[in-house]
Amino acid sequence: MTTRIVHGGGITAAARQYGGRPEEWLDLSTGINPNPMTLPEIPVAAWHRLPDQHLQERAREAARSYYRSGDILPLPVPGTQSVIQLLPKLVTGGRVAIFSPTYGEYARAFTLAGLQVRQVSTIAELTVDDRLVVAVNPNNPDGRVLPIEQLRELHARQRERGGILLVDEAFGDVEPVASVAPFAASMPNLIIFRSFGKFFGLAGLRLGFVIAEASIMTRFEDWLGPWAVSGPALSIAAFLMESDTSAIRNRILQRHSALEAVLQRSKLHVVGGTALFALVADDRAEGIYTHLCRHHILVRKFDYARNWLRFGLAPDEAADERLAGVLEDYST
Repeated sequence: MTTRIVHGGGITAAARQYGGRPEEWLDLSTGINPNPMTLPEIPVAAWHRLPDQHLQERAREAARSYYRSGDILPLPVPGTQSVIQLLPKLVTGGRVAIFSPTYGEYARAFTLAGLQVRQVSTIAELTVDDRLVVAVNPNNPDGRVLPIEQLRELHARQRERGGILLVDEAFGDVEPVASVAPFAASMPNLIIFRSFGKFFGLAGLRLGFVIAEASIMTRFEDWLGPWAVSGPALSIAAFLMESDTSAIRNRILQRHSALEAVLQRSKLHVVGGTALFALVADDRAEGIYTHLCRHHILVRKFDYARNWLRFGLAPDEAADERLAGVLEDYST
């Protein structure tokens, strides 16, 4: 059986190992906005009734405008992880190619389904047998970005071979100009996954969106079954996506600049990342990770790259100073 993937966010387990209450820890192990949005007032009916069609329609219209997906109404799903599990159903022959290293659940889902998975680093490595190609863009954890023109060329190549291109834009909200969503209506063999919770700081809502041609989204909808997304989640998504999100973006960029300043001050080398996290390469990574844990700060380490650490954004200046002080203590 394929080993389960270790993700960020394991505060409870870290607290059990290193002490302290979970709420006392500073969690920098995820790529989630640390300043969650204030929730709007949710109509009582959203809690009381099964999700009505008008809630779906409003959320989908809001998502279409927010993601600039043109004629395509994005499909709300209970977190993109839920549809990653369904992807093997789309592969009827050939192999799966995944631009790597990246989010580990893709390879795990395909491997568990008995499919052959190849990890590639360049477009030149792809072959005619790669029926589904997965690109996380911008990538987690190194922040690699494939330009839109390359993605369009890759889609044309996949379409010619009867294959599919999946682009996961979970970290794409801060830089919408890098999104391929506006071109999706003219790219029938394209699937786009979008995460709602990372940018808005509401990961616990478990909400994402799929952008693809109608026949593909219908299959996902059928596989998920009725009422897959809760009424409150749809209500919150519609309200926030209809709002001006520039203040959210600016706050994230401010927090990212503050994080990079702390890492630079600590003489840690940033080798990649997105607006929501920074990737550090350091031969002392294991020791730094343990030292941070002993001071109740959690970051993300990687079993496949022992010299990497991923730092998420701290919520405020006090947390920046807390991180800086602990890192300085390790250096001395």
